[in-house]
Amino acid sequence: MTVSQTRFLALVACALSPLSCGPESDAPLVGARIQTQSFQEQRFANSEWSAPMNVGAPVNSSASESNATLSPDELSIYMTSDRAGGLGGTDIWVSERACGDCPWQTPVNLGAPFNGPGNEAGPRLSIDGHLLFFQSDRPGGQGGFDIYVSRRNNPNDNFAWGDPVNLGTGVNTPDFEQAPAYLQSSEDGSANLYFNRGVLGLADIYYAPVTRDGETRGPAVLVPELSAPAAFDQHASVRKDGREIFISSTRAGGLGGFDLWTSTRRSVHDPWSQIVNAGAALNTAFGDQQPSLSSDSRTLLFASNRPGGLGANDLWISTRTPSGH
Repeated sequence: MTVSQTRFLALVACALSPLSCGPESDAPLVGARIQTQSFQEQRFANSEWSAPMNVGAPVNSSASESNATLSPDELSIYMTSDRAGGLGGTDIWVSERACGDCPWQTPVNLGAPFNGPGNEAGPRLSIDGHLLFFQSDRPGGQGGFDIYVSRRNNPNDNFAWGDPVNLGTGVNTPDFEQAPAYLQSSEDGSANLYFNRGVLGLADIYYAPVTRDGETRGPAVLVPELSAPAAFDQHASVRKDGREIFISSTRAGGLGGFDLWTSTRRSVHDPWSQIVNAGAALNTAFGDQQPSLSSDSRTLLFASNRPGGLGANDLWISTRTPSGH
């Protein structure tokens, strides 16, 4: 399925049910929220993911591209790369396009003070586009990697980010905190930040309550149903309604080193169901990791070193259609 076809189906779905495609609201009727979320849950219940396609050049290169995410309007890809021209070991870059069917442009480094001489990675945007969370090993943190947030006033300007701010001890510890995923809950107005915490080669999934401005409201909590002993569980990506999640993991039962796994739940207040492997449609015998759902949940962007790429890790993309389409 082409990008054009995918976006056409999205427009049709929005026309049929505008509630399912509009921005999250702080104060709609409770019944409307429940109906909207039920529709979102049902529309993907029996859908299938397309065969992943390499995003291609110039987004991918002979270097390593990974830890990526689409902007809410899907006109920007924020990604991690160690390509030439960076300021450190890995930097965060952004590629733009003029429309949904337009070609991606050559990625541009976000520059200082966002990137530095160390390693910046794992960018994730808020739904409104005003916040960007990421990980960094820059001086002044609590541990090996810490999670930071940067803010901008204009959500359409990819180069207007303010100085990054460390999220503090509610999230960061002497261990490694990586791959933040920001979820704004439509049910109670709060927000949760999912991330992985651990040491090199071993990590679990945690979440911490944060405000809509990206400030922590309490200490991070382990998510046991998403965390496996002796495995590297990482890079959570949560559907906008909070009822579906993807992670990558080295746990037993996968097809390769890292596989993509998924879980669902009835509401944002319920525990996650037993996590399952996303299957051969997405996973291979190679390393498939760092999933990132688009804002409309129709597109999955992830990193893989499978054959057919341009570098050590490339960005790959898969799409799904609502049930019955």
